[in-house]
Amino acid sequence: MHFILLSMACSVLVSVLLKLAPRRGLDVAQMVTWNYLAASLLAWWFLRPSLGALRQPGAPWPELLALAFVLPVLFLVLAAAVRHAGIVRTDVAQRLSLLLSLLAAFLLFGEQAGAQKLLGLALGLGAVAGILARPDAHAAPDRRGWLLLLAVWAGFAVVDVMLKRLAMAGTPSGAALLVAFALAFAGMLAWQGWRWARHGVRPGLRHAGAGLLLGLLNFGNILFYVRAHQALPDSPAVVFATMNIGVVLVGTLVGVLAFGERTSRLNRIAIVLAVLAIALIALAPKG
Repeated sequence: MHFILLSMACSVLVSVLLKLAPRRGLDVAQMVTWNYLAASLLAWWFLRPSLGALRQPGAPWPELLALAFVLPVLFLVLAAAVRHAGIVRTDVAQRLSLLLSLLAAFLLFGEQAGAQKLLGLALGLGAVAGILARPDAHAAPDRRGWLLLLAVWAGFAVVDVMLKRLAMAGTPSGAALLVAFALAFAGMLAWQGWRWARHGVRPGLRHAGAGLLLGLLNFGNILFYVRAHQALPDSPAVVFATMNIGVVLVGTLVGVLAFGERTSRLNRIAIVLAVLAIALIALAPKG
């Protein structure tokens, strides 16, 4: 269980670091860049994946290149969502991406749509609608905020589907992550060079240090989640449900108590629905 708690802590701390970055004058784009250097090195060191499958004819390099593009773009979107919509709503949107992953499993991978999963899907869609609602009914419409939340919701589902397709192509998850992280770092580093040359955005040690910390937390979330599944091999649904529900609840507490984020009654109902949806989907009988 301690692995689940560590994974939850890393996940929420990623959001906290992204929330604090603008207040500390940190360049999120540089942070995301160096995050992928840290994640690449840690993936190589801890996972020690075999890259043999990627040397074979027909290796899914187009999919890996697409994943390497989507990952940093999604990270930048996540940072913008945390900044504009808050930790509470962003973490809920991120965890509810499993709804789209579930739909993809039904439509693309032939998974059976049982009654319990369909109920969880319905509750989850209600939660998505509720979490998009503005916390302050009297505030001006926040079109950018809910667009960012929708992008987070869809983006994490896209990454999940891409990883499943890579696995079906015979690429081990560790190898896919290592290569995607390394390619993402190379692409982001090239972009930082362009920003420097074109706009005079100079690299800084503060941004690099914060980015390496971000990468440590980002990879820690992945590593401890994998370790939790290895420690509880007979309870994958319990690990999945505890992790996702825990992040929703802890993220809500941190957002409200530490950062004073406001939530409306509709937002709070959505959080409850999200917890119920995750539990129903995770604990549903396998069809």
